[in-house]
Amino acid sequence: MIFNEKFETMNLQDLKNLQSERLCALAKYVYKNSPVYKKRIDEGGFSLSEIKTIDDIVKLPFTTKDDMRDYYPFGLFSMPVNKIAEMHVSSGTTGNPVVSGYSKEDIDLWGEAAARSIACAGGMPGDLIQISYGYGLFTGGLGLHYGALKFGAAIMPMSSGQTKRQVKLMSDFKPRILACTPSFALYMGEEAKAMGLASEDISWKVGILGAEPWTIALRDQIDKSLGMIATDIYGLSEITGPGVAQECRHRDGLHIWSDVFYPEIIDPETNKPVKDGEVGELVITTLTRTGMPLLRYRTRDLASLTKAPCACGRTSPRISKLKGRTDDMIVVRGINVFPTQIEYALLQVEETLPNYQIIVSREAGGMDTLEVQVEIEEKVFSDQMKVLEAVKQKIKKSIENTILVGVNVKLVEPKTIQRSEGKAKRVIDNRKI
Repeated sequence: MIFNEKFETMNLQDLKNLQSERLCALAKYVYKNSPVYKKRIDEGGFSLSEIKTIDDIVKLPFTTKDDMRDYYPFGLFSMPVNKIAEMHVSSGTTGNPVVSGYSKEDIDLWGEAAARSIACAGGMPGDLIQISYGYGLFTGGLGLHYGALKFGAAIMPMSSGQTKRQVKLMSDFKPRILACTPSFALYMGEEAKAMGLASEDISWKVGILGAEPWTIALRDQIDKSLGMIATDIYGLSEITGPGVAQECRHRDGLHIWSDVFYPEIIDPETNKPVKDGEVGELVITTLTRTGMPLLRYRTRDLASLTKAPCACGRTSPRISKLKGRTDDMIVVRGINVFPTQIEYALLQVEETLPNYQIIVSREAGGMDTLEVQVEIEEKVFSDQMKVLEAVKQKIKKSIENTILVGVNVKLVEPKTIQRSEGKAKRVIDNRKI
């Protein structure tokens, strides 16, 4: 099923004309309404009259996650806060989170993009969808919720966690679509079997899975164990949450809705465009957003782009599954985590030393685990066990309050963690992704 045939199957020249029209309007809008972008455009030494087609997008400035941090909380908004309909927050590289503001029109746009994604994954009118992404400041749950409302699906707003309850209600309600992280889907499948459910008792036939990196091998495992077609969804709260791009049932790349999210792939070293099919950094411009439009946002995600026709009939370009990152961010159970966040949290605890290591693993059940090994002062080890445990819990609380994901903390003696003469290797990622 194609949700919005007009835009999803648009002739490529007509699509380019639409993108050009929207880019010209966007440039004028941010110049008028965003002091940050007005300053940058003026500093760029060119006139807005030079922005005539989508090809002129390269004249506009980049936006980065550092900008989100530097102008925290509302500096990148293009309308007054009292005109913003909704705000969401995700992790930043330091103590400050990344704030994203949405107007009423942006929320409608978000629902449109997510509705297209539900249809693209294989959703059908009248389906029941179990949404097991987190609701709240995280964009996952509400994004798919808005999309399901616009699409016309009945919704089970489960949020994340409570695995046994998730499985029981799946067994009772028989939803056809499951939306969650890949690791949680696999975990729920294992829990279903542990609860005595047979393969034919698992009702999910379509998986809309994302918010963390995953391989084709893991996809095949989910297909087999749950009897579904697992599809990849891509989004980020800076742009508009889940629904920026989505795999169709042919699973040959993710269709990016480029009438509203214009994609570029650049060489992260030279900032120049790469050829179609070559891997580079994904850059996205929000062509129609009004609350907090972003020019050429550098996602730091590595992917390739193709405009080749897809067998599903959609003409929108497709991005590959993500190949990695250009920064040191890691994704754990759908949450963005930076080593600098953990360092910040550790420095709030007086007993710690400035040497630590982060170990990310994936258990047999598919769930990611995060362990932080931290050196503490020698005198602490000479104290009683209850003192050590108190320090450990203090560190654990400080980290979890900062990164909003559970961690295991391991205390080690001074000089235990290997030193480096070059750049310190803070993260050991043992996941095969």
